[in-house]
Amino acid sequence: MSSLRCLARPRALAPTCRFHSIRLLPLQPTRRFVKTSDPAAASRRGGSKLFKTADEAVADVRSGSTILSSGFGLCGVAETLISALERRGAQDLHSLTAVSNNSGVEGKGGLAKLSKSGQVNRLILSFLGNNKVLEKKYLTGEIAVELCPQGTLAERIRAGGAGIPAFYTPTAAHTLVEKGEIPVRLDPSGTVLEKGRKRETKEFNGRTFLMETALTGDVAIIRAWKADKAGNCIFRYTTKAFGPLMAKAAKTTIVEAENIVEVGELDPNDVHLPGIFVDRIVPATQDKLIEMKKTRDILSSSSDQAPKAKDEAQEKRNRIGRRAAEELREGYYVNLGVGIPTLAATFLPEGRNVWIQSENGILGMGPYPTPDEVDADIVNAGKETVTLVPGASCFDSAESFGMIRGGHVDVSILGALQVASNGDLANYMIPGKVFKGMGGAMDLVANPDSTKIVVATEHVAKDGRSKIVQDCSLPLTGARVVSTIITELCVFQVDRTGGRDLVLTELAPGVTVDEVRAKTDARFDVADELRTMT
Repeated sequence: MSSLRCLARPRALAPTCRFHSIRLLPLQPTRRFVKTSDPAAASRRGGSKLFKTADEAVADVRSGSTILSSGFGLCGVAETLISALERRGAQDLHSLTAVSNNSGVEGKGGLAKLSKSGQVNRLILSFLGNNKVLEKKYLTGEIAVELCPQGTLAERIRAGGAGIPAFYTPTAAHTLVEKGEIPVRLDPSGTVLEKGRKRETKEFNGRTFLMETALTGDVAIIRAWKADKAGNCIFRYTTKAFGPLMAKAAKTTIVEAENIVEVGELDPNDVHLPGIFVDRIVPATQDKLIEMKKTRDILSSSSDQAPKAKDEAQEKRNRIGRRAAEELREGYYVNLGVGIPTLAATFLPEGRNVWIQSENGILGMGPYPTPDEVDADIVNAGKETVTLVPGASCFDSAESFGMIRGGHVDVSILGALQVASNGDLANYMIPGKVFKGMGGAMDLVANPDSTKIVVATEHVAKDGRSKIVQDCSLPLTGARVVSTIITELCVFQVDRTGGRDLVLTELAPGVTVDEVRAKTDARFDVADELRTMT
């Protein structure tokens, strides 16, 4: 096949209103739009997909467009294309709706650049993370934020690319998402100007499912490791979390590639994204970014990662982690939430093998890397650099949450803001104070009959209030989902379907039942034989 030459100018995107798809049209030398019997086909078929620069590739993106932005944290984010969009400026390009798993890091990278420049006025996300500037903009009414559970977000995008208008999911049943009561837009005083979308529900086999609609975009901006000139793409490790999904769901997909090769140089077995889904290719000129660079001592073994208890607070967390490790049996597939739950893996007994799943697309996650092992393309759900164990695999977010919702994960351990006596869990939001998003938590608890849900948390909050409550007062992550509660004081077993009180089954050394009662809001019974926590 002969070489494809690079076009000197981009093809134009037709004007569009904010909520309608754009069309691709070829440009005349005067850069005026011309009519064609099938403009979309005319622009997608034939001619080179290569553009010299990102600025040329995004020059005709229109104000009001919906942008699908790949990446997880800062891993796999199309920084070259985002910077090109930012250079357009708010006067030339504005009123954008951006769809991404998260919002970037203020002052560092990702969509935070476009939010700061005033070019984005609406975000569809699963997680704001530690973007305090964006959180403040939302709480003061400067920007609209539509929160969507991570797995639902991935499946909505997958469905959009596959031509499926809607689907039913158990994720977020009996929560504010179902009721449409998470505010999307506020005014400066905190008054709700736009509520969320109430979901239609349906019962299947005695369980409640929500109907979610497909999500598509006008333009997808993607970063790939390799792309050939036909548009076939390869992604490295966790960079494929949202990249292939978003490329398929957009009218126009622009890929920035770290390596651009000739047609035929990629093995067809290695292609993650076929060229049919790619319209424009540009060289990736900006370096990869790492949101949370975490390493281990080069002299330590991969299993010697338990943090040393330098103070009482760390000893409490270690106690929870040691007990949580007992929930991880030989050969189990497990998902560990960020924070205290991750400690469970560091306290596994020598020789016990478990497969740790990270919802951004890893099965077989290893410890933090040594400084020489750091790879920006391998991060966990907390956006931290990690390693992979022999036999590991990486996949996109739709695949990942299919494992989770499908009940293929044996145990999931999460943190909590509150957990109720009936197994209700609240762990993502304090109205008016904390607005970070649910991330993948709602999906992780969506199938508690097949995946055991364990809460690992400190017994009381910083203000001294019990986290173990009779009824949750905070917005729910999941209803009747938790089976076991582990704190630094004790272990409770939960009757999440029968409705009986909690049962205290284990006490930490030196802790009395009276102390537990004094620090627990929920009613509980005491087991006939109380164990001592390890």
